[in-house]
Amino acid sequence: MNKESLYDYILTIADNCLILGQRLGELCGHGPSLETDIAGTNISLDLIGQTRSFYQYAADIEGKGKTEDDIAFLRLEKDYKNCLLVEQPNDHFGYVIGRQYLWDTFYLLFLNELQNSSDETLSAIAKKGIKEVSYHRRFSGDWVKRLGDGSEESHLKMQEVVNGLWPYVDELFDMTGVSKELIKQGIAVDLSKLRETYFKQVSALLEEATLEVPERKYFVYGGKKGVHSEYFGYLLSDLQYMQRTYPNMTW
Repeated sequence: MNKESLYDYILTIADNCLILGQRLGELCGHGPSLETDIAGTNISLDLIGQTRSFYQYAADIEGKGKTEDDIAFLRLEKDYKNCLLVEQPNDHFGYVIGRQYLWDTFYLLFLNELQNSSDETLSAIAKKGIKEVSYHRRFSGDWVKRLGDGSEESHLKMQEVVNGLWPYVDELFDMTGVSKELIKQGIAVDLSKLRETYFKQVSALLEEATLEVPERKYFVYGGKKGVHSEYFGYLLSDLQYMQRTYPNMTW
Protein backbone atom coordinates (compact mmCIF):
# COMPACT_ATOMS: atom_id res chain seq x y z
CA MET A 1 0.00 0.00 0.00
CA ASN A 2 1.25 3.46 -0.95
CA LYS A 3 1.02 5.59 2.19
CA GLU A 4 1.01 8.84 0.21
CA SER A 5 -1.99 7.68 -1.80
CA LEU A 6 -3.85 6.64 1.34
CA TYR A 7 -3.07 10.01 2.96
CA ASP A 8 -4.46 11.86 -0.06
CA TYR A 9 -7.55 9.66 -0.12
CA ILE A 10 -8.30 10.34 3.54
CA LEU A 11 -8.18 14.07 2.85
CA THR A 12 -10.77 13.74 0.07
CA ILE A 13 -13.13 12.41 2.73
CA ALA A 14 -12.18 14.46 5.77
CA ASP A 15 -11.96 17.86 4.08
CA ASN A 16 -15.66 17.65 3.19
CA CYS A 17 -16.55 17.11 6.84
CA LEU A 18 -14.30 19.94 7.99
CA ILE A 19 -15.58 22.51 5.51
CA LEU A 20 -19.26 21.65 5.89
CA GLY A 21 -18.81 21.59 9.67
CA GLN A 22 -17.31 25.08 9.45
CA ARG A 23 -20.20 26.31 7.32
CA LEU A 24 -22.75 25.01 9.81
CA GLY A 25 -20.73 26.39 12.70
CA GLU A 26 -21.06 29.86 11.20
CA LEU A 27 -24.80 29.64 11.85
CA CYS A 28 -24.60 28.93 15.57
CA GLY A 29 -27.10 31.27 17.21
CA HIS A 30 -28.72 32.23 13.90
CA GLY A 31 -31.19 29.39 13.35
CA PRO A 32 -34.87 30.17 12.67
CA SER A 33 -35.81 28.49 15.96
CA LEU A 34 -33.98 27.22 19.02
CA GLU A 35 -34.56 23.58 18.08
CA THR A 36 -33.21 23.89 14.54
CA ASP A 37 -30.33 26.07 15.72
CA ILE A 38 -29.22 23.41 18.21
CA ALA A 39 -29.70 20.65 15.62
CA GLY A 40 -27.53 22.46 13.10
CA THR A 41 -24.81 23.06 15.68
CA ASN A 42 -24.89 19.41 16.75
CA ILE A 43 -24.54 18.28 13.13
CA SER A 44 -21.55 20.60 12.82
CA LEU A 45 -19.99 19.04 15.92
CA ASP A 46 -20.61 15.53 14.56
CA LEU A 47 -18.83 16.42 11.33
CA ILE A 48 -15.89 18.00 13.13
CA GLY A 49 -15.62 14.90 15.33
CA GLN A 50 -15.45 12.70 12.25
CA THR A 51 -12.91 15.07 10.74
CA ARG A 52 -10.67 14.65 13.78
CA SER A 53 -10.73 10.87 13.47
CA PHE A 54 -9.79 11.05 9.80
CA TYR A 55 -7.07 13.67 10.32
CA GLN A 56 -5.53 11.80 13.24
CA TYR A 57 -5.26 8.74 11.04
CA ALA A 58 -3.88 10.82 8.16
CA ALA A 59 -1.22 12.29 10.44
CA ASP A 60 -0.17 8.80 11.54
CA ILE A 61 -0.04 7.61 7.95
CA GLU A 62 2.05 10.56 6.77
CA GLY A 63 4.55 10.04 9.61
CA LYS A 64 6.01 13.58 9.54
CA GLY A 65 5.14 14.56 13.08
CA LYS A 66 2.11 16.63 12.12
CA THR A 67 -1.02 16.84 14.25
CA GLU A 68 -4.67 16.94 13.25
CA ASP A 69 -4.54 20.72 13.81
CA ASP A 70 -1.65 21.10 11.38
CA ILE A 71 -3.60 19.30 8.69
CA ALA A 72 -6.80 21.21 9.36
CA PHE A 73 -5.43 24.73 9.74
CA LEU A 74 -2.03 25.06 8.08
CA ARG A 75 -2.60 24.03 4.49
CA LEU A 76 -2.99 26.33 1.52
CA GLU A 77 -6.29 26.67 -0.34
CA LYS A 78 -5.17 24.48 -3.24
CA ASP A 79 -4.29 21.65 -0.84
CA TYR A 80 -7.88 21.12 0.32
CA LYS A 81 -9.70 18.38 -1.54
CA ASN A 82 -13.34 18.93 -0.57
CA CYS A 83 -16.17 19.01 -3.11
CA LEU A 84 -17.48 22.38 -4.21
CA LEU A 85 -20.94 21.59 -2.84
CA VAL A 86 -19.97 21.78 0.83
CA GLU A 87 -18.22 25.14 0.57
CA GLN A 88 -21.21 26.98 -0.88
CA PRO A 89 -22.28 29.91 1.34
CA ASN A 90 -25.12 30.07 3.86
CA ASP A 91 -27.48 32.07 1.67
CA HIS A 92 -30.65 31.39 3.67
CA PHE A 93 -32.09 28.57 5.77
CA GLY A 94 -33.57 26.72 2.80
CA TYR A 95 -30.22 26.87 1.03
CA VAL A 96 -28.47 25.44 4.07
CA ILE A 97 -31.00 22.63 4.30
CA GLY A 98 -30.81 21.83 0.58
CA ARG A 99 -27.01 21.71 0.66
CA GLN A 100 -27.12 19.52 3.73
CA TYR A 101 -29.58 17.03 2.26
CA LEU A 102 -27.68 16.66 -1.01
CA TRP A 103 -24.51 15.97 0.98
CA ASP A 104 -26.10 13.75 3.64
CA THR A 105 -27.66 11.43 1.08
CA PHE A 106 -24.31 10.91 -0.59
CA TYR A 107 -22.31 10.64 2.62
CA LEU A 108 -24.56 8.02 4.14
CA LEU A 109 -24.26 5.85 1.02
CA PHE A 110 -20.51 6.42 1.10
CA LEU A 111 -20.05 5.43 4.75
CA ASN A 112 -22.17 2.31 4.26
CA GLU A 113 -19.65 1.21 1.64
CA LEU A 114 -16.55 2.47 3.47
CA GLN A 115 -17.35 0.26 6.46
CA ASN A 116 -16.44 -2.66 4.20
CA SER A 117 -12.99 -1.23 3.48
CA SER A 118 -10.02 -3.54 3.91
CA ASP A 119 -8.42 -0.71 5.90
CA GLU A 120 -9.55 -1.42 9.46
CA THR A 121 -9.23 2.17 10.66
CA LEU A 122 -11.31 3.62 7.84
CA SER A 123 -13.86 0.88 8.36
CA ALA A 124 -14.09 1.66 12.09
CA ILE A 125 -14.51 5.41 11.51
CA ALA A 126 -17.26 4.72 8.96
CA LYS A 127 -19.15 2.37 11.26
CA LYS A 128 -19.04 4.93 14.05
CA GLY A 129 -20.28 7.74 11.80
CA ILE A 130 -23.20 5.95 10.13
CA LYS A 131 -25.60 6.47 13.05
CA GLU A 132 -24.84 10.19 13.17
CA VAL A 133 -25.18 10.71 9.43
CA SER A 134 -28.44 8.72 9.37
CA TYR A 135 -29.86 11.34 11.73
CA HIS A 136 -28.41 14.18 9.64
CA ARG A 137 -30.10 12.86 6.52
CA ARG A 138 -33.43 12.39 8.28
CA PHE A 139 -33.28 15.93 9.66
CA SER A 140 -32.35 17.62 6.38
CA GLY A 141 -34.74 15.45 4.36
CA ASP A 142 -37.68 16.26 6.62
CA TRP A 143 -36.96 19.97 6.24
CA VAL A 144 -36.70 19.74 2.45
CA LYS A 145 -40.17 18.16 2.40
CA ARG A 146 -41.55 20.65 4.89
CA LEU A 147 -40.29 23.66 2.94
CA GLY A 148 -40.88 22.25 -0.53
CA ASP A 149 -44.47 21.28 0.24
CA GLY A 150 -45.14 24.28 2.47
CA SER A 151 -46.21 27.77 1.51
CA GLU A 152 -45.97 29.13 -2.02
CA GLU A 153 -42.96 31.20 -1.00
CA SER A 154 -41.09 28.33 0.68
CA HIS A 155 -41.82 26.08 -2.31
CA LEU A 156 -40.41 28.60 -4.78
CA LYS A 157 -37.32 29.20 -2.63
CA MET A 158 -36.61 25.48 -2.27
CA GLN A 159 -36.94 24.95 -6.00
CA GLU A 160 -34.45 27.76 -6.52
CA VAL A 161 -32.14 26.06 -4.00
CA VAL A 162 -32.30 22.71 -5.79
CA ASN A 163 -31.73 24.36 -9.16
CA GLY A 164 -28.80 26.37 -7.82
CA LEU A 165 -27.03 23.47 -6.10
CA TRP A 166 -27.67 20.83 -8.72
CA PRO A 167 -24.57 21.65 -10.83
CA TYR A 168 -22.38 20.59 -7.91
CA VAL A 169 -23.79 17.13 -7.17
CA ASP A 170 -22.08 15.12 -9.89
CA GLU A 171 -18.65 16.00 -8.49
CA LEU A 172 -19.52 13.84 -5.50
CA PHE A 173 -18.96 10.82 -7.75
CA ASP A 174 -15.82 12.08 -9.50
CA MET A 175 -12.96 9.70 -8.75
CA THR A 176 -9.32 10.76 -8.63
CA GLY A 177 -6.43 8.60 -9.76
CA VAL A 178 -5.63 7.89 -6.12
CA SER A 179 -9.14 6.61 -5.51
CA LYS A 180 -9.00 4.28 -8.49
CA GLU A 181 -5.68 2.91 -7.28
CA LEU A 182 -7.04 2.18 -3.79
CA ILE A 183 -10.26 0.65 -5.09
CA LYS A 184 -8.19 -2.17 -6.55
CA GLN A 185 -6.80 -2.83 -3.07
CA GLY A 186 -10.25 -2.90 -1.47
CA ILE A 187 -9.56 0.28 0.51
CA ALA A 188 -11.47 3.01 -1.30
CA VAL A 189 -15.13 3.20 -2.25
CA ASP A 190 -16.08 2.86 -5.91
CA LEU A 191 -18.18 6.00 -6.21
CA SER A 192 -19.57 5.03 -9.59
CA LYS A 193 -21.61 2.32 -7.85
CA LEU A 194 -23.33 4.90 -5.63
CA ARG A 195 -24.46 7.28 -8.35
CA GLU A 196 -27.65 5.54 -9.51
CA THR A 197 -28.89 4.92 -5.96
CA TYR A 198 -28.11 8.49 -4.99
CA PHE A 199 -30.14 10.07 -7.76
CA LYS A 200 -33.03 7.66 -7.16
CA GLN A 201 -33.18 8.58 -3.48
CA VAL A 202 -32.86 12.31 -4.10
CA SER A 203 -35.42 12.27 -6.90
CA ALA A 204 -37.91 10.35 -4.74
CA LEU A 205 -37.63 12.83 -1.87
CA LEU A 206 -37.86 15.86 -4.18
CA GLU A 207 -41.02 14.40 -5.69
CA GLU A 208 -42.44 13.93 -2.19
CA ALA A 209 -41.56 17.56 -1.48
CA THR A 210 -43.41 18.58 -4.69
CA LEU A 211 -40.12 19.81 -6.16
CA GLU A 212 -38.84 19.15 -9.67
CA VAL A 213 -35.57 17.40 -10.41
CA PRO A 214 -33.50 19.78 -12.57
CA GLU A 215 -32.86 18.66 -16.13
CA ARG A 216 -29.48 20.35 -16.19
CA LYS A 217 -26.78 18.13 -17.71
CA TYR A 218 -23.86 20.49 -17.09
CA PHE A 219 -21.98 19.97 -13.84
CA VAL A 220 -19.10 21.76 -12.13
CA TYR A 221 -15.93 20.05 -10.91
CA GLY A 222 -12.62 21.09 -9.38
CA GLY A 223 -12.75 20.90 -5.60
CA LYS A 224 -11.14 17.47 -5.36
CA LYS A 225 -8.22 18.84 -7.39
CA GLY A 226 -7.84 21.95 -5.24
CA VAL A 227 -9.68 24.33 -7.57
CA HIS A 228 -12.28 26.00 -5.37
CA SER A 229 -15.04 28.58 -5.63
CA GLU A 230 -14.64 32.25 -4.76
CA TYR A 231 -16.26 31.61 -1.37
CA PHE A 232 -13.61 29.19 -0.18
CA GLY A 233 -10.83 31.69 0.52
CA TYR A 234 -13.06 33.69 2.86
CA LEU A 235 -14.14 30.54 4.67
CA LEU A 236 -10.53 29.45 5.06
CA SER A 237 -9.42 32.82 6.43
CA ASP A 238 -11.97 32.51 9.23
CA LEU A 239 -11.18 28.85 9.85
CA GLN A 240 -7.43 29.38 10.06
CA TYR A 241 -7.34 32.76 11.79
CA MET A 242 -6.47 31.66 15.32
CA GLN A 243 -3.77 29.18 14.32
CA ARG A 244 -2.08 31.62 11.95
CA THR A 245 -2.34 34.58 14.32
CA TYR A 246 -1.12 32.63 17.35
CA PRO A 247 1.16 29.89 15.95
CA ASN A 248 1.49 26.64 17.91
CA MET A 249 -1.27 27.57 20.34
CA THR A 250 -2.90 24.69 22.19
CA TRP A 251 -6.17 24.48 24.09
